Amino acid sequence: MRVAIVNDLALAREVLRRLVTSVPGYSVAWTAADGAEAVRRAAADRPDAILMDLVMPVLDGAEATRRIMAESPCPILLVTSSVSCNFNKVYEAMGHGGLDAVNTPTFGPDGKVRDGEGLLARLRKIEQAHQQGSGVCHVELPSGPVGSGSAAGSQPPLVALGASTGGPEALARVLGALPENLPAAVVVAQHIAAEFAPSLATWLQGRTRLRVRLAAPGDCPAAGEVRVAATDDHLVVDGGGRLAYTAEPATCPYRPSVDALFLSLVAHWPRPGVAVLLTGMGADGARGLGRLREAGWLTLAQDQATCVVYGMPQAAARLGAASRVLPLAEIAGAIVTQLGRHTSPTR
Repeated sequence: MRVAIVNDLALAREVLRRLVTSVPGYSVAWTAADGAEAVRRAAADRPDAILMDLVMPVLDGAEATRRIMAESPCPILLVTSSVSCNFNKVYEAMGHGGLDAVNTPTFGPDGKVRDGEGLLARLRKIEQAHQQGSGVCHVELPSGPVGSGSAAGSQPPLVALGASTGGPEALARVLGALPENLPAAVVVAQHIAAEFAPSLATWLQGRTRLRVRLAAPGDCPAAGEVRVAATDDHLVVDGGGRLAYTAEPATCPYRPSVDALFLSLVAHWPRPGVAVLLTGMGADGARGLGRLREAGWLTLAQDQATCVVYGMPQAAARLGAASRVLPLAEIAGAIVTQLGRHTSPTR
């Protein structure tokens, strides 16, 4: 795998170079000292992945990510001196298409690279996704008849949102446009490492009037609340209509899998709701969205013009899985309209 390195510090570039080349089959495609140089180099020589610093002169990593994803899209891993200290910049860059974020490794007193395991693990996921090609996770439909959960009257309508590349900003815009008194529960599966799920939930809370919480095993989705997947396992709904996590399929590089969530709803949620597939690479979620449409759900996909990466929604559109393909700005309105049809006393 050919990996590009973007960082304004020569020492950081050398640390990353040594870490990348320590893996058989990995090589450094090129290096850049600022975001503007990275945009030019990516256009001339697109690598398999880019390690992108955030705080740089000339052009910062968030804007460089936006331009590269618009002109020469490829997987971008955000690598910064402190993810926690650059909280807002991290999610700005993720909104533009950054896949994930990790702290920059360092040299130890012995001259060896330290704290590089997390970065290499993320590169392995990117490599695995490259090898899978379509990005489809082979998720099996949970056992049990459709709608085998608790009685429909005891549970609120459900809105399920799935997203990947560019997802944080898309999620924030959809959630931010939903009313505080939303008569439905919301469940979110965003491809992101578990260690950043708490900060994602905090960041989303600042963008919506709904209550945002990390999903815990055994939770019952509640109206007016958003549950965000919180581990490296897949968030699903079990036979009792409660949230749960499962490690399978273990080989899926996209975690949490949107298909795993959607297919569990086909099997275990007792009433049709609304499922939405937002921007992202690959095809995760498309098959599950189709099964939900067959089960009577309103299924929405984000349109090409407003996606950072028109991968997952495009796969859904090609399968006929989406009832409607909409611009991002119209998705919240479609959700509210649909919920109104099913909760109105005059129905």
